[in-house]
Amino acid sequence: MAAIINAPQSGSAERAERLARAWRLWVTAGPGLVWIVLFLVLPSLVLLAIGFFSIGDYGNPHLPLTLTPIREVAGYSILGWSPANITTIARSLLQAISAAGLTILLAYPVVFFIIAQPAALRPLLLLFVILPSWTNQVVRTYAWMELLGPGSTLSHLAQTLGLLPSHLGLMPGILAMQIGLTYNYLPYMVVPLYAAAEKLDWSLVEAGRDLYASGSRLFWSAVFPQTIPGLLSGIILVAIPAFGDYVVPTLLGGGKSMMIGALIAAQFLQTPNWPYGAALTIFMLIFTGAGLWVFRVMSKRLGSAEGSML
Repeated sequence: MAAIINAPQSGSAERAERLARAWRLWVTAGPGLVWIVLFLVLPSLVLLAIGFFSIGDYGNPHLPLTLTPIREVAGYSILGWSPANITTIARSLLQAISAAGLTILLAYPVVFFIIAQPAALRPLLLLFVILPSWTNQVVRTYAWMELLGPGSTLSHLAQTLGLLPSHLGLMPGILAMQIGLTYNYLPYMVVPLYAAAEKLDWSLVEAGRDLYASGSRLFWSAVFPQTIPGLLSGIILVAIPAFGDYVVPTLLGGGKSMMIGALIAAQFLQTPNWPYGAALTIFMLIFTGAGLWVFRVMSKRLGSAEGSML
């Protein structure tokens, strides 16, 4: 009898607890979700919709809906087919891959230098790596323009070594652009790698040393596999923004090689052709989504591999 009386009370208590949890969730996460929907999701949906509009007299979107902007991105126009857009997308992909590769090469020595220091000093060293990214990207890029310009010390050194003509500088050009991208996105590779390196199982390294493994064999067999989760996160954090970067290729590249970020900006600021620019954005989002999907698949496979090892 007591169980029958207490059953409704326990049920109402559970409902009250669920309501309280839901209320706490909305109070804490609700403002952030509203912000994301209003200022990220909705503008993105509007921009994606513009990619299917016709172009108006002044470049603004007009009805009726059409696939012409999508065809223009693929290279088709009234003059026939041109590979220019495909080349721009491929060049931007190469830019992203190069930036990711260079940041990887620089991040591993930096991370293990920090790890080798006393525990009290590591946060300060990591702060020194992150600190430059708190400055506006345009300001940092202009600083590199001064360092790599025709009258700079580095350019004079390259001229003295016969690497450059006397009237040219290291900037503008592909080299300056890669330096700028690597500098700007290096912290985004260092931080996830550092988080992975902090969790290293050093007993595996000691076992490799006991077996007289060489330094390179020790790294590739005992250290590198344990840092793959951080490496994958760093690649995503570097490659995706580098793929669509506008500031660095424009300022340090000098417009010598058109990148997708500059091409999209030109459709809204110079030409203008809003539907075409929105269609280019759609393609950029497709490549970004594909990269995130590959990252997810690799993370799942890595997780299952670790589970099977355990």
